[in-house]
Amino acid sequence: MAVKQAPTDPLTVERIVDLGSGQLRARMVAMERRLQETLAELADPLGEYASMMVLAGGKRIRPLLVLLAGEQRTGPLGELQEEGLVRAAVAVELIHSATLIHDDLIDGATLRRGHPTVAARAGERAAIATGDAIFSRAFAELAKNGDPRQLQTLSEASSALVAGEFLQREDAYAVWIDERRYLARCELKTAALFEAACKLGALAVGAGEEVAKALGRFARRVGVAFQLLDDVLDIAGRLGETGKARGRDLLEGTVTLPLILARRIDPLLAAVDLRKLRDGEEVEELCQRIAATGALSVARSRALAEVGAAKAELPEELPSSLRRLLCLLADGVVQRCG
Repeated sequence: MAVKQAPTDPLTVERIVDLGSGQLRARMVAMERRLQETLAELADPLGEYASMMVLAGGKRIRPLLVLLAGEQRTGPLGELQEEGLVRAAVAVELIHSATLIHDDLIDGATLRRGHPTVAARAGERAAIATGDAIFSRAFAELAKNGDPRQLQTLSEASSALVAGEFLQREDAYAVWIDERRYLARCELKTAALFEAACKLGALAVGAGEEVAKALGRFARRVGVAFQLLDDVLDIAGRLGETGKARGRDLLEGTVTLPLILARRIDPLLAAVDLRKLRDGEEVEELCQRIAATGALSVARSRALAEVGAAKAELPEELPSSLRRLLCLLADGVVQRCG
């Protein structure tokens, strides 16, 4: 089964890897190779569908967080720790990919990263089976590390992802959604896996529990900022950044922070019924109305504040070079909006 190396985001992953140590680049290469090998172990056509999704693109921010957390150990790692760190990074990316396949199915999306979704290409049953297969492979891979704490960490994050998706479906088209409810969704659906990524990386190299938790708190805030910016991009219409048409969330009835903020500024927006949106022209008009309120700038500012708070969570004992790379990653999340 032929596969290609996945492209990465120049604002974050490639830039950080270029500035990082040689071992960081070697681990990223090893992670990508192991990711391909793991998917190749799935029988076709599931293996083909899985590879199409996972290897077609993606920023690889989550596995990078795993590997960066492992960089706190400045000395050489033993062979088992090296392999364990890479396996943890692979497991996190597989969980992320599995949730995207299922999300696309639930949302009825036809494109992901500029390519047809598994559901659009092969149908509903194939999408369910492919997502399930990838999900199971993630835990099979991590189980090889032989550390119950790592399995528990990934399991808790996976449960949070499911709860976040359920909450988002429950909140569909709901006009009463406030910031607290919205942020709770962000914590579950996005930030939990960011947090798990850093904790797994720390655990894989034998770091102390307190350092692992501090890195997890850093990553959790970065995850919230990441989701805030994604929701801004959905309204701003940056197709190249999201791989989705402008206002896709609105069309699906997903109430996000820009709309919540805009409704406060423009009372007429509070009367908009998302269920009545019928086509791209109506969605485009609504996006323009939201942007005209200045809500996107406010949401960006919230994301910047999250990034600042994330940096404050970084442990003092981290090597200065690693601190710089983690701060660069956090800043890169916000810079996606230019």
